[in-house]
Amino acid sequence: MNHQSPIVPFATRDEPVALRLANFAAHADVSEKARETVRLLLLDVAGLCVAARDTDYVRAALASTASQGKASAIGHAIALGPYDAALVNGTAAHGEDFDDTFEGGPIHAGAVIVPAVLAAAEHRALAGEAVVRGIAVGCELMCRMSLVAPQAIHKACFHPTAVIGAPAAAAAVASTLGLPPKAIAHAIGIAGSLASGIIEYLADGSWTKRLHAGAAAQAGIRAAFMAEAGFLGPASVIEGQHGFYRAFAPSRTPDFAPLLDSLGESWILETLAFKPYACGTMTQPFVDCAIALARQGVGSDDIVSLECEVGEGTVHRLWEPLALKQAPPNAYAAKFSTPYCIAVGFMDGGAGLGQFTEERVAEAGVRALAAKVSYVVDPQNEYPRNFSGHIKAMLKDGSVREIRQPHMRGGAHEPLSTADILRKFHDNAAFGGWQPDRSQRLAADLDAIAAGGRVDLSVSRG
Repeated sequence: MNHQSPIVPFATRDEPVALRLANFAAHADVSEKARETVRLLLLDVAGLCVAARDTDYVRAALASTASQGKASAIGHAIALGPYDAALVNGTAAHGEDFDDTFEGGPIHAGAVIVPAVLAAAEHRALAGEAVVRGIAVGCELMCRMSLVAPQAIHKACFHPTAVIGAPAAAAAVASTLGLPPKAIAHAIGIAGSLASGIIEYLADGSWTKRLHAGAAAQAGIRAAFMAEAGFLGPASVIEGQHGFYRAFAPSRTPDFAPLLDSLGESWILETLAFKPYACGTMTQPFVDCAIALARQGVGSDDIVSLECEVGEGTVHRLWEPLALKQAPPNAYAAKFSTPYCIAVGFMDGGAGLGQFTEERVAEAGVRALAAKVSYVVDPQNEYPRNFSGHIKAMLKDGSVREIRQPHMRGGAHEPLSTADILRKFHDNAAFGGWQPDRSQRLAADLDAIAAGGRVDLSVSRG
């Protein structure tokens, strides 16, 4: 079967943006490479849910649920209603910041869209083919929407994954349900009023960022179900005088060309990055630099200082206040501290789940090295179009070592292999306490969904 997208005008240019997106969502023909990306997203998200299943924040999210139903909370014996399942799974998938990212955003599509679509599909007993289409549609729109007003959503103190996730998830679920374009447009319009998520978690490493993906997934399901039932949302929700981008990105005039150009003809979700490290997206290349420096035979006691050239748009989230980033108050805050990630990457040769424990973050040697890390803004840095890393190490013997990483490993320039992503899935499942035979069975069931078969996640319960 040929799944290449035909070149068709999904809507005319005088139609509202939401209706143009809805026409795409209703009629999308998913490319073969995009379908493979969806398969890998299913594996990655499920593995992350299992890895986080015994954490305090997932237990708290699970304890807050108030429904019983047919939808799986992956890694838990309970079956929930779709809203609660999406909330728990989205929170778990995004909780360790080890989930996929879109380099142009940055944005985390899989942790929002996969839980939303799977919960709706289990609730309605839908088939895998509808799931694949819905996930592809939602991830594509989420990535494209992140390009409309670069950096402006963060500048307004909102989390792009949270706010963009809601309308993208609404389109994803509505597409999975097979709703007609006008109903999908209403779902997008409704979701504009359900979108939320501020970034004040940066102040103290509290848990609200973890909630954002699950809350967006939940909002998307609600918007789609309400639109299906006849509830109306504003057609001009995206571009309107009081619309989405004026609300969440007021400092920048939106450019809808990246959202609408070639929509349905090319799939930018094919370029999604799968993270090799369990920390903030823009810190990943710096971890690679730190590992490369250690491999040159440099010891932590040899280092006087580590200076990094960075993109200005990353400073307020990953570098400032510098004293706090050099001594993060807890393990979650450490994920958004480039000084800590550099230090632990240098000392441990990686930055996986085991590097972000309360014990490791409090360790004196790591903190001493993190205190030597500083930054300078590079006005030529390509962020957010490209994520790069740089470390200039001044050593006690007077020598200088300089390491550059030109792009994010795991991203479009140097993607992880299918084998790498499958290994990550099994490692994450093992971290969550599963035996290999169980993760093998879940991987087979996820592959069956990706191939268009029955949606069966029963092995994930427990």
